[in-house]
Amino acid sequence: MQGRPSPVRLPRLRLRKKKWDDQPTQGAAVLIASSGDVVPRAAVRWAVSMSDGEPVAVISLARIYGSSFGLPNPGLMPTKKELETQRTQVTKTLGLIEKAGHEGWGQVAATRRPVKTIVAAARARGVRHVLVIAPEAPRWREIVEGNLMKDVARRLGAGVHVEGMAP
Repeated sequence: MQGRPSPVRLPRLRLRKKKWDDQPTQGAAVLIASSGDVVPRAAVRWAVSMSDGEPVAVISLARIYGSSFGLPNPGLMPTKKELETQRTQVTKTLGLIEKAGHEGWGQVAATRRPVKTIVAAARARGVRHVLVIAPEAPRWREIVEGNLMKDVARRLGAGVHVEGMAP
């Protein structure tokens, strides 16, 4: 193998850009998590009162429908209009928080698993309180989809106080 040249190893190039942003990690005392609904002013007042002068984070979820096991279908993804609506809602909520004299952080997340996304955001930001904004659902729907507030509380454990509020 004396006459054979050694192979040249080039560093692997990243040809595609990332499809999602990194999870924000700015610290916050309270997380307002909306399941895509408008955040009421009472929720903002509650969050600001519980924050003790620390920042308040807001996350709004755009739902991806379907299962991860099926074939990918772009019709199941949130549209640009739906994402823009979520961004507008987060911006309005942050405006209310800043008007109250507190610092706020906002985030819009498209997800298939809302509980997992809210829990990841709460842990990354180190919050003490989570306020889940979700509509009242009939009993049969809770059996099929689950109760968002209870599932978030179960996943976060006893160290984080979780409250629910209807829009």
